[in-house]
Amino acid sequence: MDIDPEISERLKKLEAKYETMGQDMVSYLDGLLYSDSTNYWNYTHVDTLLSLQKPNTDFPDELVFIIYHQITELYFKLILHEQNQIAHNGRDVLKSGEDKGWRKSLDKGYFTERLNRINRYFDTLTHSFDIMVDGMEKDQFLRFRMALLPASGFQSVQYRKIEICATDFIRMVDKSKREKFENEENPSIAAMYEKIYWKLGAMELASGKKTLTLRQFEKKYSDDLVKLGEEYTEKNMWKKYKGLSESDQSDEKLLEQLKLFDVNVNVNWPLIHYKSAVRYLQMESKDIKATGGTNWQKYLPPKFQKRIFFPELWSEKEIDEWGKAWVDKITNS
Repeated sequence: MDIDPEISERLKKLEAKYETMGQDMVSYLDGLLYSDSTNYWNYTHVDTLLSLQKPNTDFPDELVFIIYHQITELYFKLILHEQNQIAHNGRDVLKSGEDKGWRKSLDKGYFTERLNRINRYFDTLTHSFDIMVDGMEKDQFLRFRMALLPASGFQSVQYRKIEICATDFIRMVDKSKREKFENEENPSIAAMYEKIYWKLGAMELASGKKTLTLRQFEKKYSDDLVKLGEEYTEKNMWKKYKGLSESDQSDEKLLEQLKLFDVNVNVNWPLIHYKSAVRYLQMESKDIKATGGTNWQKYLPPKFQKRIFFPELWSEKEIDEWGKAWVDKITNS
């Protein structure tokens, strides 16, 4: 029987591929012959996925709360996947001037597209947050949340990794502690980590001591986060941007995506949580503590934190009014 020319051509390419690998193509073809076909439920492990929701109470809306947070973590995984590609892709380019050696230079278009993907993920998350804000009964939430103590979205390590992979570590230091490190030639990541902004948002309001939420998080993740900060010192997103040529750094589409990413992570995402906190935790007589005991009134609004990944891309006025319009809109609505 004559073999179709297209099939014959592909067999030749396969044979060349496996020969290069030092492998026997016939054995791999036997493997295809004996293997089962793939179906949707096995490929996506949907049965396992749907078994991962374990509410702590009988309140129906707790399922909404769990699933949305799990969806969020999956999107965070996609964002970190794109950041990893930005960090590890590029071509070797000889450095100029006094800084001799080689550097990895990203293609401008590649960089822009990965940023575009990340911003789409954040856009989806931000616009879908109403699933929780408007999708749970307030009374149910205020009751089932007590069964979650001291767990908190504050403990999402993937979100912390997204921040660390984005910019120079000093941008993560609380703004009131940053000057000390700016005056040091090579401040250590470990030292800066001790003054990282999120720790001040997880102190007990009365005593000023670390909440159990923070102590648990530090015990589990601190070593890994310091190590990640050290690993990304020379390949975070800001460093990859500064490694581009001057003309590429001026590209309008790339700048637009970088600034949008800055706003998505440091304004839109924390403020959508602020909106939720205002709805569920703010009452006429007093404010209710967040689930993990975090000081959400000071921790979430960007106008207090002034957390900005890429300050060189923003004007003084934009930095001064960072997040202000958004907060005013939410608190007055």
